[in-house]
Amino acid sequence: MQRTHYNTNFKQHTFPITLICDNITNALNIGSLFRIADAFGVKELIFCGDHIPLGRKMAKTSRATEKVVKHRESKSTINVVSELKASGHYIVSLEITTNSKPIHEFNSPKSQPIVLVVGDENFGVSDAILKLSNAIIHINMFGQNSSMNVVQAANIALFEITKQLM
Repeated sequence: MQRTHYNTNFKQHTFPITLICDNITNALNIGSLFRIADAFGVKELIFCGDHIPLGRKMAKTSRATEKVVKHRESKSTINVVSELKASGHYIVSLEITTNSKPIHEFNSPKSQPIVLVVGDENFGVSDAILKLSNAIIHINMFGQNSSMNVVQAANIALFEITKQLM
């Protein structure tokens, strides 16, 4: 018998994970990020930058999860990340760099809250944020393309991190 939303046995759980979106401005991506933040028990979702479209288009994709996921907006990613790092959060950026580590080799810290930073749809996580990061991780890819949609990448990263924290 196929399960429905009403007969699953998934146990609700909130993880000490803050998802920071560094200048993500596509309304459909933002709506989908609300859905995965809810699905993976993210503690807080923070949208940083100018012109964050939290309107009708986003709400259609989020399927009302914006009503249950704790979230906020900030103009400055660097200020938010700096404040969270100073308060003891472990900063993880999801970006392909010369010194990034494959996600399957990354060990999530269990003794401190985690910030996962995902970046702009076109330019990724900014260099300033990468310099503040405790870890930079990437998803190995085996095709010709060297990037994937921010929502799919965040899904994979949150799955791996929450799996390790269980």
